[in-house]
Amino acid sequence: MEGEESSTSATNQTKQRFKRICVFCGSRPGYKSAFSDAALQLGKLLVERKIDLVYGGGSGGLMGLVSQTVFNGGCHVLGVIPRALLPHEISGESIGEVKTVADMHQRKSEMAKNADAFIALPGGYGTMEELLEMITWSQLGIHEKPVGLLNVDGYYNSLFTLFDKGVEEGFIEDSARNIMISATTAEELIKKMEEYAPVHDRVAPRQTWEVDQLL
Repeated sequence: MEGEESSTSATNQTKQRFKRICVFCGSRPGYKSAFSDAALQLGKLLVERKIDLVYGGGSGGLMGLVSQTVFNGGCHVLGVIPRALLPHEISGESIGEVKTVADMHQRKSEMAKNADAFIALPGGYGTMEELLEMITWSQLGIHEKPVGLLNVDGYYNSLFTLFDKGVEEGFIEDSARNIMISATTAEELIKKMEEYAPVHDRVAPRQTWEVDQLL
């Protein structure tokens, strides 16, 4: 019995590594139902693990699906959105707590400050830019939070190829290629993120960055 209790306790501790995860994803649903299915699956898994959501604040597309699922499941939802995008990305009632900020830079900073880890679902330029900035911040030594990518139906295969080309051509260090964690299901991705430990060399020590201004 004691052994079983210890095992259960260890499992619960592992599951509780993340209290809040920031999800980057499209404000559109995309053409394939697999994208919406993945957003719903991720939302349900966050609820199951009692992990709160931080996201871009929109009520449409994959953003709306994952945020509504987490909110309906009783977990806290924080949406961070620039004032200029309010009429474009929120239709009807907002979901959870909404924090309005001045611009895109402040949006990313606030999302990063309030999250223990990051996950990208399929999305457009904005999603990719947010994902790449978090990878870059990790490489620079600004944070050590896990950065995960949910590669639904091979959506990000070409991005992986580009990263590999960067390593091949000498622009990305081998160890830095491993900053991004990827999987095809939400459950597998979060498991990998729970086990993540940075192995890359940081460009500069964290204490040399004005982290309070970024995170």
